[in-house]
Amino acid sequence: MDVLRLTLRQLQIFVAVANSGSTTAASEAIALSQSATSSAVNELERMLSLRLFDRSGKRLLLNDNGRALLPRALAMLDAATGIEQMACEAGDQLQSLRIGASTTLGNYVLPELLARFLEAQPPRQAKAWRSRVVIGNTAAICDAVAAFDLDVGLIEGPSHQSVLAVTPWLKDEMVVVVASSSALAQRCLAGERIPLRDLREEVWLLREPGSGTRESTDQALLPHLSSYRRCIELGSSEAIKHAAAAGLGVACLSTWAVQEALDAGRLCRLNTPLPRLLRQCHLVVHREKQSTAALQAWVAHLLEAF
Repeated sequence: MDVLRLTLRQLQIFVAVANSGSTTAASEAIALSQSATSSAVNELERMLSLRLFDRSGKRLLLNDNGRALLPRALAMLDAATGIEQMACEAGDQLQSLRIGASTTLGNYVLPELLARFLEAQPPRQAKAWRSRVVIGNTAAICDAVAAFDLDVGLIEGPSHQSVLAVTPWLKDEMVVVVASSSALAQRCLAGERIPLRDLREEVWLLREPGSGTRESTDQALLPHLSSYRRCIELGSSEAIKHAAAAGLGVACLSTWAVQEALDAGRLCRLNTPLPRLLRQCHLVVHREKQSTAALQAWVAHLLEAF
């Protein structure tokens, strides 16, 4: 058998430099001197007989070779972490999960799912719960799963990363809402259907680009409105909901996000000519991810929950 010369530490250093763009920043991230980090990169390139970075002053930029190596290095480091976790008892492994969720799912759906999952665990395992949850927009969650920073992601929009395996999950209805005190709401309550020409003149409250809600909103609205003549971008559906309730404008949001405000009478759902919007939510995992008992149990729970 050939002796392997490549080490996981070299790959860890390579990934740190690839992420930071310099040996100085990478050395701080991995607790190694700058000179040792630089030497490790040079040694790795010598061993592989490949240049992995283009040098631009103090910046190290991944070239084609480096970009080809990066996903393989990430997969190997993630697998090595899984091997280390094998030393733990199976019950403890069940609690070792890194879960990502886009903001609407993370705020309104995930808490109940986690509570059910934890309730179903034997008492000893429940006491050992130490999973981590990250909430961000769809693009950020997909990036984190692709980089093996998260084990699984729950996203509202589509995934645009080929390294991710995508499983259809829940369906979510998007609705157009305004403050109940607004003139548009009063017209709806009187039985009027709000025409598109009036909607085009409204201020639209929107999520930022990269959000699953924004992508779904654009796909549903822009073919009918042509553009948002007046709009305000906000960083969360919660902020948009409160802005709409305050009378700042019109919003298109998930029923999960607005149902409580609709029930309380703070928001009114508009009757419009727009078609009904159902968006598909998904589960995403890296195609090279080594499945664990924890991940299998959590995915099974998600698929059975609805």
